Amino acid sequence: MDYRNLNKATRKDHFPLSFIDQILDRLAGKEFYCFLDGYSGYNQIVIAPEDQQRTTFTCPYGTFAFRRMPFGLCNASATFQRCMMALFSDLIESAMEVFMDDFSVFGESFK
Repeated sequence: MDYRNLNKATRKDHFPLSFIDQILDRLAGKEFYCFLDGYSGYNQIVIAPEDQQRTTFTCPYGTFAFRRMPFGLCNASATFQRCMMALFSDLIESAMEVFMDDFSVFGESFK
C-alpha cells in the first residue's frame, strides 16, 4: 500500500521512542536475555470504524479497507509503542524494554 498521501494529511503523533543507547545501558550486565519480535503486532490494534475508510484499497478481488492497523501508517509505530508501554508498564525498565515492535526481556535469573 502507498499511504504517502494519507501520511501527509495525518496529524503526527510524536510519542517518544526509547533511545537505543539507554536500552543497551539497562541491558548491560544482565545474566539472561530474551529478544522477541512482535510479528504482526500492529495488526492487533483496531482502527476506529470512522477511520477505516481512509485505508481503502482496490485489488483484483475487490475494494477493501483495513479494520486493523497496517504497517506503513505514519503513526503506527507510536500507537503500538504507546499500547505496549501501557500494557507492560510494571515491567518496563526493570525486566523489559520495548522498541517499536521489538521486545527485550532480561534478568539476573529465570525466577
